[in-house]
Amino acid sequence: MVLMKSDRLVPAALITLTLVPVGAGAVRLAGLAGGAEITPDNARFFASPLPAVLHIVGATLFCIMGAFQFAPALRRGNPGWHRRGGWLLIASGLVATLSGLWMTQFYSRAWNDGDLLYGLRLTFGWAMAVSIVLGFVAIKRRDVVRHRAWIMRAYAIGMGAGTQAIIHLPWFLVAGVPGELARGLLMGAG
Repeated sequence: MVLMKSDRLVPAALITLTLVPVGAGAVRLAGLAGGAEITPDNARFFASPLPAVLHIVGATLFCIMGAFQFAPALRRGNPGWHRRGGWLLIASGLVATLSGLWMTQFYSRAWNDGDLLYGLRLTFGWAMAVSIVLGFVAIKRRDVVRHRAWIMRAYAIGMGAGTQAIIHLPWFLVAGVPGELARGLLMGAG
């Protein structure tokens, strides 16, 4: 099957959006595996690395594999691939969101993570998990319209890390590292 240019543009753009968080995740995994220096900023990851590893791997799979679900030719031309990919997306999305919720609840906060960011992480984490489950329930009922709507919501939430990188960049260039309120607002905007 040959993909048309339009079938490549959206997945390519979505994968490009994931490059910064996937790269940051790869650096974090390498640091955990390679015994990077433990600092106050990363000590929580070394104290309990499994949730961070699960989150990074789950989010990477969810965001990259999910991008290909936006290619209509792949969905229509190979429904078996779409279905198998969907199972991987459900599993990786739930791993990413549940590990993220665990880290939000049990990891110590970074110096500029305040109550606003804590609340946003809980809200969007649960919203992503619920969206994935509702998308799964909808497709089991053969309700393709609701399935697509719920899964697209989950994917949009999962892509938040990519948009956060774009939104943070101008702030960093103009004002430097954001404080607690600014970080919460920037993360929420992403």
